[in-house]
Amino acid sequence: MKPDDANGRLPPDQRPFRVLLIAGSNRRQYNCPGVDSKSRALMLRMAGRLPQDWETDYEDLGNVYGRARIQSCNACVSTAMALCVWPCNCYEPGNKDEPDLMWDLDLYARLDLADAWAVIGPVNWYAPSSNLKLMFDRLVCMNGGNPREELIRHKDPELAMKLERSPEWEALSLNHLEGRTAGFFCYTDDGANEIGATGRPKILRHKDWFDPAREPFEDERQAYAPLVWQCRYGGVEVPDALWAHARTGVGLPYSQNQAEDMVREDGFMRAFDAWTGRFAEFVAAKGRVEPGQWRAYGHRVPGHRFADLRLKWREWRMGLGLPPAGSSPAEQQAGGLNQDATLRPATGEGEKLRR
Repeated sequence: MKPDDANGRLPPDQRPFRVLLIAGSNRRQYNCPGVDSKSRALMLRMAGRLPQDWETDYEDLGNVYGRARIQSCNACVSTAMALCVWPCNCYEPGNKDEPDLMWDLDLYARLDLADAWAVIGPVNWYAPSSNLKLMFDRLVCMNGGNPREELIRHKDPELAMKLERSPEWEALSLNHLEGRTAGFFCYTDDGANEIGATGRPKILRHKDWFDPAREPFEDERQAYAPLVWQCRYGGVEVPDALWAHARTGVGLPYSQNQAEDMVREDGFMRAFDAWTGRFAEFVAAKGRVEPGQWRAYGHRVPGHRFADLRLKWREWRMGLGLPPAGSSPAEQQAGGLNQDATLRPATGEGEKLRR
């Protein structure tokens, strides 16, 4: 069943069960790779195998020329948890200066609307794809983010630090997507045809600098451990049985390991279909999830023109070496820690050194 977002307004017992499938590869045929990813093919295969009375939503995070990218997390949490707003307000829909795919695709609301998520992606250099990592970095706001940005005038760090130390903060800082289920399926080719008999890359000249016995992990599903544990930390259930890995294209040139080649590997496809079956069985038994108190679905981005003017004034004063009295930037400046008083913050440090 196609997703109907209007069902998000209904009580859980009156709406269809809903899942969100994510294809996490960076590849799309409409950019320089020129070929769609295995993740996309697996996502569509999974969508066709789930119960037809479920609302099945899905999204491909692959790069497309001219389309917005998922913007990086600015690590507001490390200034104060209260500065990290739920849903993320470092960016917003339709911003021409910093276009953001998370907002353009309405992913915060779609993650909120779903009872369960299925994430499918490759292992790139012992880790998830950069797009998946960006998405989950930006989802730090689900892990206790501030649902009331007016309390910090949109993005005032001094107000956020004060709020985080206040008695009312405990009632605001919640895991906003708690109760859902997430499944992760990742795949590798074990270095394709680049690896020699010794387990080292064939083209490696300094072979004594590389010990394949010391690679990061034997169980390659551990490449997705950071995403799994972020979910678990936020009360999103990831059963071990729904965290899976399989190999495809081992020993083959990359050009012979495309989606059309993958589907002919019976062992790999059986592993994926079995994971799909486990996912469907688990989330069906668990049932619908009660939405959180502060929802991303239906969220309207508030205006913040005057707040932006205040923040711009703060920025100019810091650029002139006049940070707010008692603030963290003032203490850092007094201690000579970061030496970041400048009216041209976009200028690279290397450029400054070379002037």
